[in-house]
Amino acid sequence: MTGPATSEGQWIHRFHPSDESEFRIVCFPHAGGSASYYYGLSETLAPELDVLAVQYPGRQDRRAEGCVEDFTELADRSYAALRRAEDGRPCVFFGHSMGSILAFEVARRYQDDTGAPPAWLFASGYPAPSRLRGGTVHRRDDAGVVDELRAVGGTDPVYLENKHLAAAILFAVRGDYTAIENHPRTTGVRLDCPITMMVGDDDPHTTVAEAEAWGEHTAGAFALHVFRGGHFYLDTHHREVTGIISGTVREVSVSGV
Repeated sequence: MTGPATSEGQWIHRFHPSDESEFRIVCFPHAGGSASYYYGLSETLAPELDVLAVQYPGRQDRRAEGCVEDFTELADRSYAALRRAEDGRPCVFFGHSMGSILAFEVARRYQDDTGAPPAWLFASGYPAPSRLRGGTVHRRDDAGVVDELRAVGGTDPVYLENKHLAAAILFAVRGDYTAIENHPRTTGVRLDCPITMMVGDDDPHTTVAEAEAWGEHTAGAFALHVFRGGHFYLDTHHREVTGIISGTVREVSVSGV
């Protein structure tokens, strides 16, 4: 399911517009993922937060555009789209897996260009920018990419068994993995905003030590939450994840942290 997109190149979807909320939260999907992955999170957080979900090129309503296989370009274009969508309200960012690195890079651009990063960054399910592993999944044949998707979870096996549905999924997955697996590590860069990191204790892509390293990338407060589960732990810990987000934003609202 996809919601109405803005006229800004369909980069931003708002499933439950909340124009009266004090804060907006911008959500960045995982590799191969789409804005619709955050429909449930939007439904839970609205109307307290106005949820904006980023839709990368190369999937769903943007499939005809092709994927952006250069991560710097993806960050630049995401940043430009969000600047166009600004309405004066403060934002927090949430990114899962590859989306956490994209959230960091877009926050970095806000900080460099405007002097003000988002009010908070929530990262999930991926090593810190200084601990990126690289990888070769994007070079595998289709069967090899399917093996990766089965290993990390998050994709209904029924989709992988249907060649037409699988083809659409693999197109986006390969493009996104090309971008993130070739993105170099970033060291010595700190955001001025606090960072909260969330990870599953059995995530094949992120160890607890790699998650803790996110603390090196903030000049503010840092918190780490470890959940039982794998790479898509948040699918079974939806209530806890949204509770952490909403509770943190309430604290920011009251204290101005």
